[in-house]
Amino acid sequence: MTDSTAFDWRTFLLRWSEEWADSLPDDEARGEADEAARRTRRLGFPPASAERIAAMEERLGRRMPPSYREFLEVSDGWRHAGGFVTLLAGTGDARWHTNESGLADEFEEYLDEDSSPEERRAADLWRRALQLDLESDVTYILMDPEDVDEDGEWAVYTWASWRAEPPERHANFREFMRAMHREFHRLRAHRSDGEPVFANDTTRRLDALMEEARLEALRGGWERAAKDLDEAKGYGRARSAGLGDQIRRLLGRTYMVYFDGLVTDPRYAPELLPLLVAEHAAHSYRDDSTLVFQLRGADDDLVSLAYVTLGQVRDGTYRYTAAGPFGEAVERARELTRWGDTDGAWRTLMAALPLWEPLGPDHLAPLGWVADPALGPLLTPERGRELLSTPRGGQAGGTPRPTAGLDPGDLAWLAEPDPGNNRTSYRFVLVEGAEPQELPARLTDGNADETDADTDTDEIAHSTVLNEPMTFWEARRRSAHSRREFSSYDDRALMAVGRAGTGWSFAFDGDPAPFDRLRFVSPAASASAGTRTVVVWSGLRSQHAKPFFHLSVARDGAERYAFTYTDGEIQQSGEIPQALAPSRFFGDLDDAAEAERPLLEAVSEEFGASLPRHALMKGRLHTFTTRSWTRPPKDGEGYLVIRMHPPGTRPAEG
Repeated sequence: MTDSTAFDWRTFLLRWSEEWADSLPDDEARGEADEAARRTRRLGFPPASAERIAAMEERLGRRMPPSYREFLEVSDGWRHAGGFVTLLAGTGDARWHTNESGLADEFEEYLDEDSSPEERRAADLWRRALQLDLESDVTYILMDPEDVDEDGEWAVYTWASWRAEPPERHANFREFMRAMHREFHRLRAHRSDGEPVFANDTTRRLDALMEEARLEALRGGWERAAKDLDEAKGYGRARSAGLGDQIRRLLGRTYMVYFDGLVTDPRYAPELLPLLVAEHAAHSYRDDSTLVFQLRGADDDLVSLAYVTLGQVRDGTYRYTAAGPFGEAVERARELTRWGDTDGAWRTLMAALPLWEPLGPDHLAPLGWVADPALGPLLTPERGRELLSTPRGGQAGGTPRPTAGLDPGDLAWLAEPDPGNNRTSYRFVLVEGAEPQELPARLTDGNADETDADTDTDEIAHSTVLNEPMTFWEARRRSAHSRREFSSYDDRALMAVGRAGTGWSFAFDGDPAPFDRLRFVSPAASASAGTRTVVVWSGLRSQHAKPFFHLSVARDGAERYAFTYTDGEIQQSGEIPQALAPSRFFGDLDDAAEAERPLLEAVSEEFGASLPRHALMKGRLHTFTTRSWTRPPKDGEGYLVIRMHPPGTRPAEG
């Protein structure tokens, strides 16, 4: 429905005319009509009489839509509608297009039997629409008599071949003219040397609106601020895009977010530049030379910094820092993310946010952390809204309600299908009373399993050191790239480590090798010296193997109890607590997968442990490779070992 508020065409057109006249350089060559318009400070024409409007409607066979009639009653036509339409039609010149351009035929070439009715109507626009452009830069202005709202307003479409886009729709003629006024402002906003400063009541109103929006954003009123900054951006006001992009990026939007006007300012580059280069790095098809285009106007030092930061982002070494108490919270949050506590890390950042110190007046929120490989995964659209709603930078306001945590605090989430349903099997080890960095010593033999020809003895002896934090996909790719030996009997797991709730640490493998019941050796006993260890391996949703589930619990180096369900049978040992008894879960089930969630809930309740879903699925954790989960081959059992040697090296004799 069209806004029913009366629109003051006379004031609007008079203001536009005066702004246009004042924007013209004195020494610019102009045609006779434009020079006359400049002298009179009028882009319009005398009003159309009721008789002229009636004659036009009789000639065209249709009553004109309300906003176009109201316009004609003030000005019978218009000069310079935006930047590319020199003359807009009045009562005497508006005409049906009737495919005069032949564009209907060109648009129809893209239609096929699967084209929708909407697509066919769009192509037919060129046959039925009323054409309003008289003189233009190959730009068409068409009013569509079949795209009509309940107030009788016709939609207006603009199209230019050089834009390589579908026709742009405006709800009615009034909205079209307001859009052209904004386009005029955008084209005048960036002045060349020697041109008069583009300043008028409209620009002064918008600049005051931006200043209030800046303060409102710092008070936590980001929605109102974003709306006002978008209005200023529509008119091309300097800084409006850079301010608004800070809000958009924290809401998770990246398309066309360039922090224009601010990212090249040395004051703000430390915060904004990492996000710009991180988005560039995320699209590997882009030539790195295109980064310079987004930094147009930057000095050589800043461009050099951009390429250094790009390298850091790509190799995962970029590290965000900030001043003051918020910077201290950043370091604490990073330490929490190392071990999977992403919810704790987020709460740490939010607690310190009111003490955050902006780098300058146009800095609305801390942003560089989003490009930090450890901290960036903390951001979700909901958390972005929480951050934006929190008063900061010395401004006062209401405190928002904290967003819910991303981790459910249990193990049962593992039974939920992941996107793509890829996590059908997984295994993990829980160790009580141990720190995550202690797990490699418990789950390895102290011998490097993935070494190359340059690895020395000292490195082999210290192979229990954790890998740097990375996503599980990155860890698997690097492991496969450096691996030199492959064995048909060996099953050494690449596992991510972290904290599994109060008093527990975990090692997790989300993509294990196939389960071999006859050769499987639980690591529970060997990992439990001086403590208690729980091992779970589930394949109840395996698509290409028979369902299975294993649980074993050990204390002080000895297995206390265990059971394995596979192929419809249960093998168990030791005194299993009633809460974990396999008979409770594997009864007359039609589908063994139905037992997965109850089993995980029981394990979580029995031991008070959990796994951090967000960190395992989207975060970056330390990893290491365990000893084999299978026994060595016995006499008479065949196996295959493949060793690969780097080019230029030869295996030892024998």
